[in-house]
Amino acid sequence: MSKIQDTAHSQLATGVPGLDDVLAGGLTKGNLFLLEGKPGTGKTTIAMRFLMAGADAGERGLYITLSETANELRASAASHGWSMGENIAIYELVPPESLLDDAQKQTLLYSADLELGETTKLICEQVERTRPQRIVIDSLSEIRLLAQSSLRYRRQVLALKHYFKSDGATVLLLDDLTAEALDKTVHSVAHGVISLQELAPEYGGARRRLRVSKYRGQDFRGGYHDFRIETGEVTVFPRLVSAEHQHSFLRTQSASGIAELDKLLGGGLEQGSSVLLLGPSGAGKSILVLQFVAAAAARGERSAVFIFDEELGLLLDRSRKLGFDLEALRDAGLLHIEQVDAAELSPGEFTHRVRAQLARGLSTVVIDSLNGYRAAMPDERSLTLHIHELLQFLNRQGVTTFLTVAQKGVIGDLDTPVEITYLADTVMLLRYFEAAGAIRRAISVVKKRAGKHEESIREYRISTDGVSLGPPLSRFHGVLAGVPRFIDDTVPLDARPAGDEKP
Repeated sequence: MSKIQDTAHSQLATGVPGLDDVLAGGLTKGNLFLLEGKPGTGKTTIAMRFLMAGADAGERGLYITLSETANELRASAASHGWSMGENIAIYELVPPESLLDDAQKQTLLYSADLELGETTKLICEQVERTRPQRIVIDSLSEIRLLAQSSLRYRRQVLALKHYFKSDGATVLLLDDLTAEALDKTVHSVAHGVISLQELAPEYGGARRRLRVSKYRGQDFRGGYHDFRIETGEVTVFPRLVSAEHQHSFLRTQSASGIAELDKLLGGGLEQGSSVLLLGPSGAGKSILVLQFVAAAAARGERSAVFIFDEELGLLLDRSRKLGFDLEALRDAGLLHIEQVDAAELSPGEFTHRVRAQLARGLSTVVIDSLNGYRAAMPDERSLTLHIHELLQFLNRQGVTTFLTVAQKGVIGDLDTPVEITYLADTVMLLRYFEAAGAIRRAISVVKKRAGKHEESIREYRISTDGVSLGPPLSRFHGVLAGVPRFIDDTVPLDARPAGDEKP
């Protein structure tokens, strides 16, 4: 569901930043919810945050564990620097049939019915004793094994649901999916279902994501949402839906600070548009983008630059030699520059970082490059969808966004690994070409939605004075192919070699 609506029900905060946004407010009070996922996906950590959020609000919590010991739970909380506190009770439920004491060992006369009934009785007795407002039961796999059949398991869960409902407690059931993973019995019984996943890419850190597959009587943010578990915190990064973020602004043109470049762009770039720079490695995409960042800083506007490929220290040193003192801009509060490790960062977290900078006020965002950004995506289709939502969101906030893509090859036909030219409002093409025994650079604007632009191809140079553009290369053709031919206007057309006709 894409549109988040308000609810009249009383909702409880989960204690996990971002998760309440996905749930459109939190967990509806007095209901039973299922949190499922394989071992290691973060169920216990989220459950502890749920109880701690209740304790902070003055509510009593109860953690009933059938799989971990109370000491293990306290040690897990301590590893995050958390204290369960006096308002949270931990009850280690050890069914009689599983005790190692000879007097408590299971006998041939100890039936499965008695085992399950005894376990349920112990749970109810503890709830009666502590009267908690929030309850966590970890895990359902143990109860499923005791039930021995799907029918008895469903009846037992229904009985627990009705018991907790009458008591007014909000219950979070944890399921590690280790026993009958395809059994969806609790899905139909629970008021809401949250599924956790852990993805292991071929290289890089593990990625975690969650999905709300069901929430009765409540709208929620559908789809997958990345989340991260760090020491002391669990953070969910809600999937960005650009249509939810509308912002009115005056669309004006911004100059680059280079008269020839502004002329090539038809006067400059429109605020709230996206710009894609295509070219081979080393063609000057990053430096050209920094020219726009410097121009924005000269106007007193703030920019954010996210570097995926180049080492940040090298970029700062290289740009300083070309006349761009990025460290001075950063110290002045006009620039946020950050190196991004695509192997450790999920797409959702990257979007979250961009939005965090936007909240501080931005006019320009740079993503350098999409080749590195792509490494954080599971596949190219996901990359296109992520970029589309991010560009639409930034455009609607009046932010000018620059994206760079390094093409494969040096001259001639260059392969573009990421095809997103149709998403960008302006596309600038950078090329190497050979002339007079030297390698030169050419720049052209092949697309601009917002207005007219110069259709010529210009040579540009990078020196210690920065970026400079020359006049249109009107006496060359074949520049974009990398092997241009010089056209001598003094030679009559009928005397020129075949193929040297002036276009």
